[in-house]
Amino acid sequence: MSVSWQSDEAPDRIRIDALGWGLVLLRGLPLAVLVFGGLLVLLSLRLVEKPMCGVQRPVTPFITQFVCRNAFRILGIRYRVRGTLMRRHGPVVANHSSWLDIFALNARKRIYFVSKAEVAAWPGIGWLARATGTVFIERNPKKAREQAALFEQRLLAGHKLLFFPEGTSTDGLRVLPFKTTLFAALFTDGLREQLHVQPVSVVYHAPEGAPARLYGWWGDMDFGPHLLKILSIRRQGSVELIYHQPLKAADFPDRKALAARAEQAVRTGHQNALKA
Repeated sequence: MSVSWQSDEAPDRIRIDALGWGLVLLRGLPLAVLVFGGLLVLLSLRLVEKPMCGVQRPVTPFITQFVCRNAFRILGIRYRVRGTLMRRHGPVVANHSSWLDIFALNARKRIYFVSKAEVAAWPGIGWLARATGTVFIERNPKKAREQAALFEQRLLAGHKLLFFPEGTSTDGLRVLPFKTTLFAALFTDGLREQLHVQPVSVVYHAPEGAPARLYGWWGDMDFGPHLLKILSIRRQGSVELIYHQPLKAADFPDRKALAARAEQAVRTGHQNALKA
């Protein structure tokens, strides 16, 4: 049984005409050079950075940010940001609609994703995730304490960890209820008084005449065909990030209350942006 969100309606069929295939080549080749060239530079710098700085990454996140910013320029997707970035220690939480979220969120802020362990084995995406410092979480209660300790270590090192509390991606037209599991790490004695959480709404606007869920990637949709579809779009839409006011963990009685407030901020921002 799949744990991914499933739509009541089947995904839109992917149709790529001759011009679309031309755009796939025109955009795909530079994008591949940018992503894998950036990965090569990052891994080379990491050989020096890791022994000198350990868990700290003072240089390589800038490579990731450069790659992600320019990926949207190559794709032709407009990129907009509202709100102020949190300067305090603590994680970032956002709704999840597509693999494009990773590029969108990395383009604005130097962050490290928290992801399910299976992603580490995915071709291409898994390599990029490991290289950029992603924290992999296993759905195994026996490792909960070990993973909480890793989470705490990275947060106290000043890393802006980002996780998707919905636990799955959607069609981009909704925000699912937030799962509270990862919020628990913020309520340990060593972290609660120090950490804040910043909610972020990620909103995709399809170009005029296209399905509203154009950029959504969910259920059993394969990455390859979806990537080709995005590359082949003649006139692209836009992605918008809305950074909300940070929430101090100590102001909430427990993880459920904090998750509910973060969910409310993300959902309200998402709905208002779609209506606008």
